[in-house]
Amino acid sequence: MDKRYQVFVSSTYEDLREERQEVMQALLELDCIPCGMELFPAANEDQWTLIKKVIDDCDYYLVIIGGRYGSVGPDGKSYTQMEYEYAVSRGKPVIAFHHSDPGLIPSGKVEQTEEGKKQLEQFRKLSKQKMVKYWKTPHDLGSVVSRSIVKLIKSNPAVGWVRADELVEGAAATELLRLRKQIEDLQARLERSSTDSPKGSEELASGDELFELVFNTSFEDVYEDYTLKLSWNTIFRIVAPFMIDKAPTAILSTALASHCRDKIEAAIRQDTPAAHDNSLRPTSGSLNTVIVQLRALGLFVRDERQRSVRDTSTYWTLTPYGDNVMTKAERDPRRPDISLKEMTPLWCPGVSRASGVWPRPLARVSRTRGQNSGTDGTLT
Repeated sequence: MDKRYQVFVSSTYEDLREERQEVMQALLELDCIPCGMELFPAANEDQWTLIKKVIDDCDYYLVIIGGRYGSVGPDGKSYTQMEYEYAVSRGKPVIAFHHSDPGLIPSGKVEQTEEGKKQLEQFRKLSKQKMVKYWKTPHDLGSVVSRSIVKLIKSNPAVGWVRADELVEGAAATELLRLRKQIEDLQARLERSSTDSPKGSEELASGDELFELVFNTSFEDVYEDYTLKLSWNTIFRIVAPFMIDKAPTAILSTALASHCRDKIEAAIRQDTPAAHDNSLRPTSGSLNTVIVQLRALGLFVRDERQRSVRDTSTYWTLTPYGDNVMTKAERDPRRPDISLKEMTPLWCPGVSRASGVWPRPLARVSRTRGQNSGTDGTLT
């Protein structure tokens, strides 16, 4: 945000016209907003009330002290001194610029009365209680002001002024803070989702508990369904690597079939020694159960990225938690099955861990025989 600072320039006027011009130019070159008596608008207010309002609006105050004390107000002080004292009382950062050799000031620009000289000297002493810089010529004064204001802004940052169209209104600022807090909360939840299990997942079958996968097989005109018992850990480890980016449902089906082919074909050859090049795939019911269960456990979700309009497949991708579980399983060879009972998104229906539903932990092949049968049954 481009910020500009308003600087009040105080001094006597007639004797310091050229000096004031140099100071105004120096402030403008610093992108400051100079403000002084020559810039005051005509107003119905009395002069002192107007001066105080302008000082209140300024960020910094500087006073140039030459050879004159200036016009005196009702209380006997010059307006220049009154302005200085008011700026100090309001806590404005102030800086005074004294002529370094008042004896060289032309006689027409110095106080003519002893009283005026005395008051001017007292004012010089008063201004030395704050920061003071010295100058000799108008050009020298402009350079000193430039360097001094830059340092003053760095050491005493003020509120400043900005364009109205760059200003964030109060209501908008509150809304931005609320949204920022919401983003931080969501980021924290996302980080937790990589290590925490979904609510309710403890009620679902997972880990080393077994599930009977049913496979459709075919050889010539013979169609048979074979079942293979696998733990949920094993099932997830089979399909997880294919979902590191994304994978369609057909790839998950192929991955399960490839992993189980050797055991099922061994069982097929026991029954039909001549069988070879068997077609093998999990039934849609088994595959859908696997997808629903692993989604319920928070391990993967539907991938919503845009694809070609001709691509009507459903794609799946790992959740941060699923990626974390897969990585742990892959890097720990001593634990072939990492427990999947620790998860996070929302509970969704899976296969419940009802008493007596799940087989005993025994991985063996069994089959059901039939012509293109779609039923699930187990023969030991």
